[in-house]
Amino acid sequence: MDLSLLLGRLHLSSSAHPSHLHDDGQPFPPITEVLSQLQDKLSGVKRDNCDSEIAAAIGQAEQLFKIADSLWLFSPDDTGQTNDSPACDRQAVLVKAYVGVVQSLTCCASLPACEVDSHLPDGLYRDVPARSVLVCSALCSLLSRLGPAEGEVGGPGQDVRAAAPHTGRGATALLLAAVAPLCCVFAVTHFQEQLWTDAWSRESAGCLLSSLLTTGGWRDVPHLLMGDEESPGVGKSRALFEKLLDVLQPNLTKDLLHQSAVVKLVFSWALLQMRRPSLSNHLPRVIPPSLLLSDHYRPENCILGIRCLHHIVLQTSAAELRQYNRAEVIYQALYKHLYTTNGPQIQLVLDCLLDLLLVLEKPPCVASPQEVPRRPCRHDDVMRLLLTNMEMEHKVALRRVYAAALPKYIHRHLQRVERVLMGYLEVSDPPQESSRGSTLDALETLLPVAWPRIEHRRVDVFLRCLLRLLVDVTSDRLLCTSVKEKLTNQTSRCLTLLNHCSNGRVQSLLQLVDSSCASAPVLRCLETVTMVTAARPGPHGCSLDMRTPVPVTTAVTVSPSTSPH
Repeated sequence: MDLSLLLGRLHLSSSAHPSHLHDDGQPFPPITEVLSQLQDKLSGVKRDNCDSEIAAAIGQAEQLFKIADSLWLFSPDDTGQTNDSPACDRQAVLVKAYVGVVQSLTCCASLPACEVDSHLPDGLYRDVPARSVLVCSALCSLLSRLGPAEGEVGGPGQDVRAAAPHTGRGATALLLAAVAPLCCVFAVTHFQEQLWTDAWSRESAGCLLSSLLTTGGWRDVPHLLMGDEESPGVGKSRALFEKLLDVLQPNLTKDLLHQSAVVKLVFSWALLQMRRPSLSNHLPRVIPPSLLLSDHYRPENCILGIRCLHHIVLQTSAAELRQYNRAEVIYQALYKHLYTTNGPQIQLVLDCLLDLLLVLEKPPCVASPQEVPRRPCRHDDVMRLLLTNMEMEHKVALRRVYAAALPKYIHRHLQRVERVLMGYLEVSDPPQESSRGSTLDALETLLPVAWPRIEHRRVDVFLRCLLRLLVDVTSDRLLCTSVKEKLTNQTSRCLTLLNHCSNGRVQSLLQLVDSSCASAPVLRCLETVTMVTAARPGPHGCSLDMRTPVPVTTAVTVSPSTSPH
């Protein structure tokens, strides 16, 4: 039967005789036959690529889902079946037919194929947003018929299950479980701001995702992907993450992953929604694609892969990461990224390595006291390479990234750390001075930890550099007041720590400075340092007893040698 004629009959039947399956004595063809015909039509218009024909075919699918009787719409084909034919086989045929139609619908708004690993011209996405709106509307119509509120056959109060048990909630639940992953992939593809979306298509895709959550009774997206933690049996069977991976799996390969923007987008979106302990069950399937993305030459793909790996590290137990040497594999993949010159990429890698190293080994700061000298470890390898990169780096953007990461990594290598800190404090970084601020944070971290090694030579070097920085900052008219105050306070704290580490030597040195060359902000800062009593460091750390200030009788001065070079 022609699809248009069938829709006309369905419309008449639904308006005149809503409780019957036919309106003129002639039975409707089996729904599987209609779905097969609809699938062929959708595939044909997609090949012809005619907008009007595609819109008409999608509209027919939506009309079918809206007006057809529920009992006929979700009834398996019993034609030619014997009593010995299992009901599950007939139901499987029905599910396959619906999956085929949903796949054909989503293909009508699919992205153009990309034969090579590169971006397509924006013009090729011109027709995608309008088509995706039509597809979202059709899929929402289907989901509304599968929802918990659906089930009317003869009128209000009459349930599908009462009329025909094999078309009850169990049957629609099977259909929903089969089409939900496809609907989710399509919604995620189009609800984010991308080259192939506009405001209308993003809104429609968001409505599709909301309709999917409502139909399946999921609270939110994490519940959709992970299921119920409190009911491992039934709750886990409703989780969609594994089924999503099944849909994406054919393209999660080295050759195809980078050619499909949709696969990368949906995979990363779904993975970043997963939490422990649910993620642990899928490690063999999510780590390889994440490693492939992180190993790509395009920075955006590499950054996406590093984010995925970091999420896996954070949401998986240390024991499971160490199993099968997974943590070591991730470490080796991330370590080589430290040789790149991409700032955002390095920042993500350093943050991820900081968490991953705690999985692989104990941090050096908690090493056993009996282990002297301490054995070299991966922390040292990362720190050594980080300092090497910092010493040779002249790009301001990268210096900011390195300086921000350094306080988290300071454990040893004092001599190289000293050179790096001095070099970073001497170079201005307007307007926010973020590089200098992070370097002062690193110095605040270093001094209490390495106080026994702050010798007279190092005290002089640090003091000279901090005074130079103080004069430089307070005299810079381009810096805003808040930035000046922040850097001045940080410098004051560093001078106080240095004074304690040197057993009060900084205090005596500051009294030798000429006050005629010092501005009022510099004098106030130095007075706060000289008013603090130097506490002698104890055997286990730097004692910072600042409760009893002692006034200094000698005037605080600054010599001309402290001016910025």
